[in-house]
Amino acid sequence: MDKKLLDILVCPVCKGPLVYDKARAELLCKADRLAYPIRDDIPVMLEDEARRVPDEELERKGGS
Repeated sequence: MDKKLLDILVCPVCKGPLVYDKARAELLCKADRLAYPIRDDIPVMLEDEARRVPDEELERKGGS
């Protein structure tokens, strides 16, 4: 992921910050508990494509 792109991307739902999870190829919004997939180095910033993040996974990532 391009660092400059990561700096300007925000969650499309709440406009909050995203955390890059390189291992899962996702951008995580901790506030909404949504993980947006990255496919072929392109973030898919659609709520319908996002994965709901379970509480226990969020806690492992240092969630709020």
